[in-house]
Amino acid sequence: MTSQPIETALLGGGCFWCTEAIFASLNGVIDVKPGYAGGHTANPSYEQVCTGTTDHAEVIEIRYDPAVIHYADLLRIFYTTHDPTTRDRQGNDIGTQYRSVIFALDDAQRETAEAVTHEITASQIWPAPIVTELAGAAHFWEAEEKHHDYFARNPHTGYCSAVVAPKVAKARKLYRDRLKTA
Repeated sequence: MTSQPIETALLGGGCFWCTEAIFASLNGVIDVKPGYAGGHTANPSYEQVCTGTTDHAEVIEIRYDPAVIHYADLLRIFYTTHDPTTRDRQGNDIGTQYRSVIFALDDAQRETAEAVTHEITASQIWPAPIVTELAGAAHFWEAEEKHHDYFARNPHTGYCSAVVAPKVAKARKLYRDRLKTA
């Protein structure tokens, strides 16, 4: 019996506190780390990225088991749990660091991302055109420890209550059948 190797996805859907909390709850997802990608500054800090001058996006690195969850399914969940129609923003979070971006790590991921983007566009679930950037592989800089599992550790802060919790609740409702069991 052969097992498939663990694969990696790199996605930016606005604030990484939201996306980390959503994807960490999915069956087949082994690990989710918040971080930064797509910019020109080596090993940037959160404060540097927040200035918008590093060109990094807040992203999550997802390690997953493709025998349990497919890359295309990760992208479908990505597209339905953040707004891919607003350039450089998610709600009140404004700046290039909050852009919607898929970093395709190889040709197969690029082809899948193009196909899923076309599928989501054709479904017309969004009232405006999708502006998600499809980028090539980029270096992932892991975020500071204080950003890891942020929602799980800080569910009652204002931002988490007002922004993260509704997105997580939406994802859990939409993808109930894909959630990890306790």
